[in-house]
Amino acid sequence: MSKVTNLTQFRKARTRDEKRVRADENAVKFGRTKAQRDLEKARADKARRDLDGKSTT
Repeated sequence: MSKVTNLTQFRKARTRDEKRVRADENAVKFGRTKAQRDLEKARADKARRDLDGKSTT
């Protein structure tokens, strides 16, 4: 006796797998590490503080 298969489940699983692969590719292409984000934020904060300190005089 053969087993009944639900094609909708297979389609949804395939779609999930494709999205996961695409997300992983984008993470590699566009992602930054937490250290990089923190460094960028610290540099921006320092630049803003320096600019604010010079404009108050």
